[in-house]
Amino acid sequence: MLARIQQLLVTGFVLALVACVALLWQHGPAAVVLGLMAVTGVIPAVLALEFLLAERVNRTDPVPRASGLTWLRAWWSEAGTTPQIFGWRQPFRSGSVPDFLPDNDLRGVVFVHGFFCNRGFWNPWMTLLRGEDRAFVAVDLEPVFGAIDAYAAIIDAAVARVTQATGLPPVLVCHSMGGLAARAWLRSGNHGPRVSRVVTIGTPHHGTWLARFSHVRNGRQMQRHSAWTRELAAGQRAEDAKLFTCWYSNCDNIVFPASTAMLEGADNRLVNGVPHVALGFYPEVVQRTLELVRR
Repeated sequence: MLARIQQLLVTGFVLALVACVALLWQHGPAAVVLGLMAVTGVIPAVLALEFLLAERVNRTDPVPRASGLTWLRAWWSEAGTTPQIFGWRQPFRSGSVPDFLPDNDLRGVVFVHGFFCNRGFWNPWMTLLRGEDRAFVAVDLEPVFGAIDAYAAIIDAAVARVTQATGLPPVLVCHSMGGLAARAWLRSGNHGPRVSRVVTIGTPHHGTWLARFSHVRNGRQMQRHSAWTRELAAGQRAEDAKLFTCWYSNCDNIVFPASTAMLEGADNRLVNGVPHVALGFYPEVVQRTLELVRR
């Protein structure tokens, strides 16, 4: 469903570009160029607003502050990464790397995407694991705007599939809201022994300031100090927290203040100057996470 929604959004964006050219053509090349710049500049402008808000909110956060130049570089990085993910990989390539379940004794992975994403987010990761002949399943969390707790059954089925293929509890690799879905799954039963490790990347463990603008159910659950995040924290066992490695950034434009992506009792790892979506593909994050899987 998410792929279809994003296909419609991409189609609308392309039609807007065509309409811009058609309407301004009679006014000359300069008008056409300016019109195209205005349309294509919407996404970078929205991202710029997110980064400005994140920088301001992070001023009072205990996480080390980033410089202005670092914030600018993060914005530039996200402006390049966002169209790749939301304009191509998720709407049109979400099924290009199917789940892979070889019958071997290598530890497998379950990938859990974040808000308004689908399994296509993980294509580069899945290609790497396929090259290692390592089992993986990438879930689609649906309904897209449903309650986070409802995703537990989807994760449970994926864990069972990978375990059945390998005979080993898998590693869960989760981006953004996916980490909260993994915690909701752990809370839904005594599932700790069923996983080797849970890696979260830019997950709003304590909610995010930006979610105050959300009007959908899972978005509201991710609001700062929401009743849902407090209940999730209260129900978390100390032994489950030790399963987690949490990657977070001081230039995350979606999950801020930055410390909200840390989890008490977990192995929390700061990455300097990397934005939210790009954090999911940052070389250090990918390499260190794969080391955990191989271990």
